[in-house]
Amino acid sequence: MTDALAAPSPHCIAVVIPCYRVTQHIVEVISAIGPEVDHIYCVDDACPDNSGEMIQREVRDQRVRVIRHAANQGVGGAMLTGYAQAIADGATVMVKIDGDGQMDPRLLSAFVAPILRGDADYTKGNRFWDLRQIRQMPLLRRVGNLGLSFLSKASTGYWDIFDPTNGYTAIHASVAARLPVESISRRYFFETDMLFRLNTMRAVVVDVPMDARYGDETSGLRIGSILGEFLAKHVRNLFKRIAYNYFLRDLPVASLELLAGLGLGMFGVLFGGWHWWRSAQQLDSTPVGTIMIATVAVVSGLQFLLAFLSYDINSVPRRPLHPLLTRLSALSTRQATATR
Repeated sequence: MTDALAAPSPHCIAVVIPCYRVTQHIVEVISAIGPEVDHIYCVDDACPDNSGEMIQREVRDQRVRVIRHAANQGVGGAMLTGYAQAIADGATVMVKIDGDGQMDPRLLSAFVAPILRGDADYTKGNRFWDLRQIRQMPLLRRVGNLGLSFLSKASTGYWDIFDPTNGYTAIHASVAARLPVESISRRYFFETDMLFRLNTMRAVVVDVPMDARYGDETSGLRIGSILGEFLAKHVRNLFKRIAYNYFLRDLPVASLELLAGLGLGMFGVLFGGWHWWRSAQQLDSTPVGTIMIATVAVVSGLQFLLAFLSYDINSVPRRPLHPLLTRLSALSTRQATATR
């Protein structure tokens, strides 16, 4: 187990571990975290197994700090608490690693490197990168992740990433400090909701290839119990993202394409459906002209919607946000110092 602090570095790297029923693996996870990490925050999320006490009793790594919640707040609540403490302690990059042993701490540098290079604001694991390794993932999780990935692409706007529920992530502190923490989902929807919030900030997200890794850990996630909740939240975020990006902050040509597509499509369906119903009631055939009007409206609406979709896919953020935020923060600090 590592006892010494990491060597001095211009960047401070912190690991946040949400702890809830992880006593079987947490000590092994902490011991595998390399010397490149400066701080390790273990957030005991009102764990019934007293994870925090066990960590303090059995772990001698001086980088470890246990933070306790009086009431369970879910993985999102634990992470936001850890983020806040890491930011207060001067962290540059914060990495989320679960305490159940599914995430290999040796991959940590691969998550941090794109952020430190200035290529990304947020990185996340992708277990679907190597198709040969997917077989290790249980079939139900495989199917669930595939479905959730496509829903997530639409609701978050990150069409170029996959495996949205993957909890192995890293984020730059300057970006995390500006997240609307009061609005982020606290429980199983946390990772996906984070992506939605990051897109509204225009942050760059990059996938990091990793293998699926499953052992004897126990998951509290039950697909049947969260399916309806996830679907409702995806639809909510989709509408909010479109409203923010295409009507509130900007009005690109895609906004007009969306309105035209929805308007023409609805008109074609309603107009055609009404006349079809009337013809059926009167046992008469629908005039060719009426059919053509409805058909042209529906087809034109579909073309406009496809044009909007193409624009949206090509609007994935490409310019990292944190270099600008870091400069603005430094400028504000200098100005505040100068006025004292």
